[in-house]
Amino acid sequence: QVQLVESGGGLVQPGGSLRLSCAASGITLDYYAIGWFRQAPGKEREGISCISSSGLITYYPDSVKGRFTISRDSTKNTVYLQMNSLKPEDTAVYYCAAESASAYRCSGSLAWYDHWGQGTQVTVSS
Repeated sequence: QVQLVESGGGLVQPGGSLRLSCAASGITLDYYAIGWFRQAPGKEREGISCISSSGLITYYPDSVKGRFTISRDSTKNTVYLQMNSLKPEDTAVYYCAAESASAYRCSGSLAWYDHWGQGTQVTVSS
């Protein structure tokens, strides 16, 4: 059974940092593209980063580019999202998702992914 578990969320002041983790069981993340998404209250879920199974392809929309960094640790079967310079508008529930794919693809589209975690809350507030 595939399970993705996000952790690392919490309350942080504007300008602060958090590192989210997406730990997998039932699959080996080395063979999966991973996406990070977020959903703010009253808004649609949006893609904010992804990384191909090879780690060679990454994606960030303009809203987080230069502030967020996705990475993967094969030894821990975990993907991370380092979030710096956080803003109040980054407040949302953050989800990770996985899809078996070629080594050089990932997507910011929700429909592309088969496996989802339950999410972790990130609140940016003073």
